Amino acid sequence: MNRTERIKFIATKLDEYFPNPPIPLIHEDAYTLLIAVLLSAQCTDVRVNQITPFLFKKAKTPEAMIKLKVETIMEIVKPCGFFRTKGTNIFNLSK
Repeated sequence: MNRTERIKFIATKLDEYFPNPPIPLIHEDAYTLLIAVLLSAQCTDVRVNQITPFLFKKAKTPEAMIKLKVETIMEIVKPCGFFRTKGTNIFNLSK
């Protein structure tokens, strides 16, 4: 079995054992999941789930997010760490 075959075999087995794995991050759609995943870098899912309700109360869509100041986003996501980078990235990916 070569490398590609092993990868396909493992992926198939994982799909069999875990057909619908739960997503521990609170989200409503693809955009809010993307933001939650971005925030989860070097941060616990518990902390992300504490912060995202405040962020999504201000803005749940890319259009609403770019209306916020980057500094406002940074202040909200500060407890996740790396808030300057994460705040800037959230703003930029929302454009």
